[in-house]
Amino acid sequence: MSQSMNARLRAMLTPNAGIIMPGAGNALAARIIESTGHQCLLVSGAAVTNNFLGTPDIGLISLSELVNHVAAIRNSVNIPILVDADTGFGNAINVRHTVRSVERAGANAIFIEDQTYPKRCGHFDNQEIIAKDEMVQKIKAAVDARLDPDMLILARTDARSVEGLEAAFDRARAYQEAGADMLFVEAPRSVEELAAIPREVPGIHICNMVIGGKTPIPSREELGRMGYSLVAYANAALQAAMLGMQKILQHLHDTGSIVGAEELVLMFAERQKLLDGDFYRDLANKYGARPQ
Repeated sequence: MSQSMNARLRAMLTPNAGIIMPGAGNALAARIIESTGHQCLLVSGAAVTNNFLGTPDIGLISLSELVNHVAAIRNSVNIPILVDADTGFGNAINVRHTVRSVERAGANAIFIEDQTYPKRCGHFDNQEIIAKDEMVQKIKAAVDARLDPDMLILARTDARSVEGLEAAFDRARAYQEAGADMLFVEAPRSVEELAAIPREVPGIHICNMVIGGKTPIPSREELGRMGYSLVAYANAALQAAMLGMQKILQHLHDTGSIVGAEELVLMFAERQKLLDGDFYRDLANKYGARPQ
C-alpha cells in the first residue's frame, strides 16, 4: 500500500495543482483531516512538538518520537503523508537513518531543512543555516537512502530569513540539482516574494501558510496560479483546537457547567463515528470479544 501511495502522491503534484495539505500532530488530527475530504496531510514537526511535549517548535522532538507518531498516523488514515523531519536529526549519515526510519513507519514523502541543529520554527526570528554544500550532501544522502524511488524527498531552505531571497533561490537550485523532488522556501515576506519562488526556480513547490506568521495568505487558486503544487496549513488544525479547548475550559471554569456552550463540543455519537467506533464494534462481534 505504501508504494502505491507514494506513486499516488507523486502523480498529484503538478506545478499548478494548489492542493491544500493540512498538518497533523497526532492520529486524531489526521483522522479529522481525512474525514473532511483532504487528499494528503503533513505530519508537522511543530504540531507534534506542541501536542506531545507542550513546548515551542525549537527542535526538542526526537527521531524515535517522530517515528512513533508517523506510524500511528499511517495506521489511522489512507491518504498520503508528508513528514516534516526538521534537519534530519544530524549530518548526512543521520539523514540516511532518518529517511529509512520514517519511510518504514509509513511516510510517502519527507522534508529536510537547512537550519542548524537544533532548529527553530521558520516563523520565529534568529534562525541559523548550515553551509549550502553540507545541505547538498544531506539531500544526496536522503535520495540514496529511500527504499522506494517514488518516495518524495523535499528540500526546505530557511535562507530567506538569514541571507535573503536571492540566496534562497540559489540554495533551492542547488538542492534540486542534488536530487530533491520538491522544494520549500520558508517564510517569504510578501505576495511578490511568494510568486517569485516558483518562477525563479521552476519545479514542484510547497508553500506554508502560517496564521499569524511572516508570510501573507493568498487563496489556494492564487497560489496554484503562481505555480505551487501543495499549500500547507501546517498548524491550522492545532491552532483551532487550542482555541476551542481554551474557550470550553474557560466556560467550564467560570460557570461550573457545560450548559450554554454545547455548540463548542462534538457530541458523543459524532465523536465515536469519527473514531470509527462501528468498525471496532463489528470486529468485537466477529472475534467474540467483549462488545464495544
